[in-house]
Amino acid sequence: MTEDSATVDSRMVEAVSSDRLGGRVRELRRGRGLTLEELAGRSGVSRAMISKLERGEKNPTLVVAARLAEGLGVTLSRLAGTEEKREVVVVRKENRLVMRDPETGFERQLLSPTFAGRGVEFVRNVIPTGGTSGEFPPHSRGVREHIVVEKGELSATLGGEEHRLRQGDALYFEADVPHRFDNTGPGECSYYLVIDYSGAP
Repeated sequence: MTEDSATVDSRMVEAVSSDRLGGRVRELRRGRGLTLEELAGRSGVSRAMISKLERGEKNPTLVVAARLAEGLGVTLSRLAGTEEKREVVVVRKENRLVMRDPETGFERQLLSPTFAGRGVEFVRNVIPTGGTSGEFPPHSRGVREHIVVEKGELSATLGGEEHRLRQGDALYFEADVPHRFDNTGPGECSYYLVIDYSGAP
């Protein structure tokens, strides 16, 4: 890994944990001609919270960031990450874009490149013992998610319906419903997630 690539990867991680994310929200909001009130209405995040985030006064949880991304019409990774597009992109383990919720310890590791626009995202999620992802907002109609449990036991609550999964189990669902994931086992739980945006309008 070169010094330049290390700097870029460091910036990608900092974007999640500092006021860089707020600047990104402001940039995308203004680029779409949205007022704070309009983004609040689209995302379900209060105007006050968005304003504090844009000023760098508050860091959002991953769920709040996901709601803002949905309201802005971008992926969570695009909201937080650095965009680059090449025919072949190698994402080294040590260079993954990692987002960690400071309140719950829920960790999201992006395994696919942070391409602009919508497509497919490949993610590894880790939930600590007794932890939760929190409730994510519905995606647009046509967005689908695929899950396979790598380790531990996972409870997936999709639109109010619970599904219990063990190591090696897989799950597919249409993601236009509220969804959350809880660690129901004795140790850490990790699972792979593919988000397919190709069917969204």
